Amino acid sequence: MTTSSPASLQHLIAGRWVAGTGEDVSSVDPSQPDIIVAEGAAAGSADVDAAVAAAAEAARAWAATPIAARGAVLLAAAEVVDRHAEDWGRDLSVEEGKTLAEGVGEVRRAAQILRYYGNEGDRQAGEIYASPRAGEQILVTRKPVGVVGVITPFNFPIAIPAWKIAPALIYGNPVVWKPASTVPLLATHLARALHTAGLPAGVLNLLIGGSDVGDGIVNHPNIDAITFTGSTGIGRRIASIAAARGVPVQAEMGGKNAAVVLHDADFDLALDQVMLGAFRSTGQKCTATSRLIVTDGIADRFLDALAERTRALVVGNPVQAATHMGPVVSDSARKTITTGIDTARTQGATILAGGAPYTDDARARGYFIAPTVAELGDQPADVWTDELFGPVLAVRRATDAEEAFALANDSEFGLSAAVFTQDLTRALRAMEHIDVGVLHVNSESAGADPHVPFGGAKKSGLGPKEQGTAAREFFTHTTTVYLRSGAPRA
Repeated sequence: MTTSSPASLQHLIAGRWVAGTGEDVSSVDPSQPDIIVAEGAAAGSADVDAAVAAAAEAARAWAATPIAARGAVLLAAAEVVDRHAEDWGRDLSVEEGKTLAEGVGEVRRAAQILRYYGNEGDRQAGEIYASPRAGEQILVTRKPVGVVGVITPFNFPIAIPAWKIAPALIYGNPVVWKPASTVPLLATHLARALHTAGLPAGVLNLLIGGSDVGDGIVNHPNIDAITFTGSTGIGRRIASIAAARGVPVQAEMGGKNAAVVLHDADFDLALDQVMLGAFRSTGQKCTATSRLIVTDGIADRFLDALAERTRALVVGNPVQAATHMGPVVSDSARKTITTGIDTARTQGATILAGGAPYTDDARARGYFIAPTVAELGDQPADVWTDELFGPVLAVRRATDAEEAFALANDSEFGLSAAVFTQDLTRALRAMEHIDVGVLHVNSESAGADPHVPFGGAKKSGLGPKEQGTAAREFFTHTTTVYLRSGAPRA
């Protein structure tokens, strides 16, 4: 491989930036894989032990720090992140593959999340209940859960870490964090922002490496809780290991999210939003629209327009202003998605757009996938059930709203869904019948805000939801205090 001044990767352990003791690790530009973005030595088992020990040592003092002071660190870090949004957004685009506009937007979203939790000291901290006994009140207070292991995915390399790390820190927990090894540069940026903002030594520890580092964190006896975002298979394995030790797990896992377009939908709005849900971020979102259900009254016209818009998308280098969609993150992802498209075709799918590899030199060398729309009949198809995590949209037709909602529920996953209708009754029926953690009415299936709960139903999630006040259900435990006065003093 050739290099283009790759960044040097280090780990943050006990407040110090240090070289790793493990094997070499690097990240590449997925649009030009011969360019190394960052490189260094991965964390070794000794580094994992040192990071967990540093977090455990810092736990008592950090828990005793007033929440306003903890919040001040997050607010200062938000300023650092915002100040570097343009540069870090470009780094994100180069390392992960989403467009430059999306990269900058994600960095700014991370700053927003840090600010939201930085102001947690101004919100309700506990509850008071009436007691059946005279002279007594019942208080419910909260304490940190302890040392938190944080394992984050590649697709939102700064926003997802922010929405896990910020609540962990504000509620008084130290953190040992392993980001996806494909996007280590953005992880170091976020860790440096928090370190620069005055986070005490040991409160945040960053370990870069592969699955062995994640396993070291999950299996460590001094980790008190684990929050994870990634595949369902790995999430279940982590939950099983943690359960054997009585360690709580918060896991946001797979999705096979449906958009339902009913015959009375606002046509242009629905078309715009389905396109965004399916192909923004190259479909590499756990909330991306990967299934589309269209009722017969609108199906022909809608699918014609969708196919035309899909074929018109500009796919290329994500840092170029004209690009609508960049590459997927890795060669293994490209191969998995390509195999999924080929399988769909052999299982009877009609390819309405995309479906073929690029042959021009630039895109053939990069990890590019043509945005693909595959219409299915009544036959079973893997593309309808399996999460490909790429720009592939599987389509089925429905005769009416009831059949459409049933098709939306036809999945073991239940993360998010979108319904497009201008009929209030149908919208209410969708709210009642579609079993997901996040439901959008007349907007794309992707999207989350830091002040409201986020997470899935069915096999898309384990444990308490993320973000908003829901986050404290995972990062704290309650103490119920019976507070009774004694006899008055003379």
